[in-house]
Amino acid sequence: MKTKFLTGAAFGALMLAMASAAAAQEPSDDVADAASVDELVVFGRGEARQVQTVDGQELSLEVAGASPLKLVEKLPNVNLQSADPFGSYEWSSRISIRGFDRNRLGFTLDGVPLGDMTYGNHNGLHISRAIAGENVGQVELAQGAGALSTASVSDLGGSLQFLSREPGAEFGGLAAGTAGSDDTYRGFLRLESGELPSGARGYASYSYNTASKWKGDGEQRQQQVNVKAVQPIGEGAITGWVNWSSRQEQDYQYLSLEMIGRLGLDWDNFASNYVKAVQVAEIGHNRGDTGVAPRFPSFGTVYPAPIISPDDAYYDASGLRDDIIGALSLDLPINDMVRVKATAYRHENEGQGLWVTPYVASPNYGVAGATTNDAPLSIRTTEYDIKRSGAIASLTLTLGAHEVEGGFWYETNDFVQARRFYALNRTSFSRDILEMQSGAFRTDWEYAFDTTTTKFHLSDTWTVTEALKVNFGFKSLSVENESTTRIGPNKTGVIKAEENFLPQIGASFDLSEDSQLFAGYSENMRAFASSATSGPFSASQVGFNAIKDKLKPELSQTFEAGWRYKTPDFQGVVAFYHVKFENRLFGVAQGSGIQGNPSALSNVGGVTAKGFEAAASWDFAPDWSLFASYAYNDSTYDEDTRDGNGVIVARTAGKTTVDTPENLFKAELSFDNGAFFGKASLSYLGERFFTYENDRGVPSQTLAELAAGYRFSGTPLLDGLELQVNVTNLFDEKYVSTIDSNGFAIRGDSQTLLAGAPRQVFVSLRKTF
Repeated sequence: MKTKFLTGAAFGALMLAMASAAAAQEPSDDVADAASVDELVVFGRGEARQVQTVDGQELSLEVAGASPLKLVEKLPNVNLQSADPFGSYEWSSRISIRGFDRNRLGFTLDGVPLGDMTYGNHNGLHISRAIAGENVGQVELAQGAGALSTASVSDLGGSLQFLSREPGAEFGGLAAGTAGSDDTYRGFLRLESGELPSGARGYASYSYNTASKWKGDGEQRQQQVNVKAVQPIGEGAITGWVNWSSRQEQDYQYLSLEMIGRLGLDWDNFASNYVKAVQVAEIGHNRGDTGVAPRFPSFGTVYPAPIISPDDAYYDASGLRDDIIGALSLDLPINDMVRVKATAYRHENEGQGLWVTPYVASPNYGVAGATTNDAPLSIRTTEYDIKRSGAIASLTLTLGAHEVEGGFWYETNDFVQARRFYALNRTSFSRDILEMQSGAFRTDWEYAFDTTTTKFHLSDTWTVTEALKVNFGFKSLSVENESTTRIGPNKTGVIKAEENFLPQIGASFDLSEDSQLFAGYSENMRAFASSATSGPFSASQVGFNAIKDKLKPELSQTFEAGWRYKTPDFQGVVAFYHVKFENRLFGVAQGSGIQGNPSALSNVGGVTAKGFEAAASWDFAPDWSLFASYAYNDSTYDEDTRDGNGVIVARTAGKTTVDTPENLFKAELSFDNGAFFGKASLSYLGERFFTYENDRGVPSQTLAELAAGYRFSGTPLLDGLELQVNVTNLFDEKYVSTIDSNGFAIRGDSQTLLAGAPRQVFVSLRKTF
């Protein structure tokens, strides 16, 4: 596999050079301070926003290799879906909060922006690639408004800030292995340096996991290397980290309701049956279903049962991603009044999304005497190349009862995206679907995007009395997107999203030592995407020229208020919220989603979301605890959706927003007596619509999971040894997980659903030393 990444030495030198030239900021003090608490989940004490912090060790009770997103799955109003049991299969991985999808949420790791975590990400990477789950220290979820300092251009509806674990003070490590259903194997090894004579400490880890798909034929695998070091400087520290990831995953066939009824949830692509894939493609050509001229009419025009369309099953598809991301940070208290934080970061990505398409034949298809590159199929790729660098900095002044913070974020992102086709042989599949492809016979387009992000924020937290704390501030955000055409239809131009005053204000008031009220208001903006497959540049040159001066960035206005209560054995939170989402962007795709046809983008009104959420954690007996959360969300479109000429294309006024369950309930019962430990969890998710007019949806689902383990002790060999068993989808429910693998339709059935994984069992053995 080809890679174009910097060497470790070059990357480190670049980080040092960037650090000397610029600076950055880590997540808010409230996130970092939460690491000192005993609870695994903390309900935002002292915050004016709806915030929860989850300790990273919660992830150890999940299946090994699970996405760090699993840490927040049980929190109120979080809807996490994936077609695999790990929550990390990127084509299917979806998270939404209060009805805001991942495109409208913010994600960071140690303050470094991860973009919006879409599959074809143009400005970041998925958290499952950014860090191994075993190295996550904690995560802060803000359901409505992230901190003003959050480095994100998409946090309309909330943010997730992940922190990596700190290196240990003692020499040691962790070795772990997992085996389970569908040939799942995972190994993880972390070595800790312990504290060195200079006070420095660090760790390095390597993980490898592979699993067969739970249906059909294929494999999903990943390797990761994480390295982190901390050097104390007086009361502060310099921290550096570099994470590398290589991920290859074969895709599941996406379904429609009609296909589920006709073929079942276990239907998948052809994969191991290339002969049938060739046959179906040629019949599609003969019937005129694919737009390819027929060359072998003797194959007839009747598909082999039960197939009725070339889209019923493709031969195969996959996603390939190689990433390296790292940062160098400084956190330095100058004195009791002044504190400086700074981070410089770099991220490089190479990726390909592969699809064996019946809609484009290989160049020698039908050529007399040809024996190579003669298949009625080809591999279509969407190719990605990201190189982004940034710096974030903040200065905090403590002036009596006031804590004033000012900071900035600057990022440049060079993103190249291309659409290419690679030839196949007719008699046998002649390429490796899990390798980066080379030698394209056709390039439809290639575009280079330069995106410059500038953000400034200023805030004041005022401790008015011992009981009352008020915070107020604003951020100014400007994102300029420029496109240059290298190959294909011209898409050249510049568009800018800018808001100079996005305020945030809030307050918390202690009714007693145990009871606290909070309320807050914030405004946020989402920048335009720099991509040929989404955002304003997905239009033609004529279309882009028509909208570039009219299109407005999406905005949100969030008000939330609630009550927190905490005693030694119980903590809980109740919150109400009202969100106004304006300038909603809407694109109508031309043709089926998989073909990647351009869409027409326009502002089509707004969304109003209002609701109620509650969560509680109760240590009701020695060694036993209970966690539960419930959310009610009423999220609807404000107006009908109209095209640029004012014609109604979707009657959406008053309709529920897509993929937004009205009711979500989570419960978790845990036990830990020091030796035996475990948890049983239950999740209920209400009906979800996958059309804007709400005429198609998937029913509610109730899923259960079980984890149980034992910690050995008594001898040096047994001390630190743990055995754990995980059972996912305990009652083997048949259900639909992801409902927008191909986007959302205006009305009617569409091929955009992915089936959830059945019951699976995994066994893990861990040893700390």
